[in-house]
Amino acid sequence: MSNPVQVSRFEVKSHDHPDETRTPSRTRVEVVNVGGHTFGRFTFQPGWRWSECIKPVVKTDRCLHSHAGYVISGRLTVKLADGAEKTIGAGESYAIPPGHDAWVDGKEPFVSYEIMSSESYAKSR
Repeated sequence: MSNPVQVSRFEVKSHDHPDETRTPSRTRVEVVNVGGHTFGRFTFQPGWRWSECIKPVVKTDRCLHSHAGYVISGRLTVKLADGAEKTIGAGESYAIPPGHDAWVDGKEPFVSYEIMSSESYAKSR
């Protein structure tokens, strides 16, 4: 059995006042650092597609991040390199392995809170 994650201090921060904001095309990533952990609020506008909006920034063929998070609103379709494809939407938690493309599905912005990739997602390499 593994040890649970421990937190050593009581801390609260708002994504409305992030420690860092990244804004590639049709993208807004608001990052807060709390208790030694990095959390991100990801907002992707309609028409957002990883291969068009983030690929030019990170210069990789596919997203190489693992993702884990919770969807607040909107829908996102994710396609893995092996062809597996799923759409995630509001109220759903997700885990996505590296090696994928993704796009906003519909006319509503996709908003999620990420707990894995926030530290480096959408940063220039």
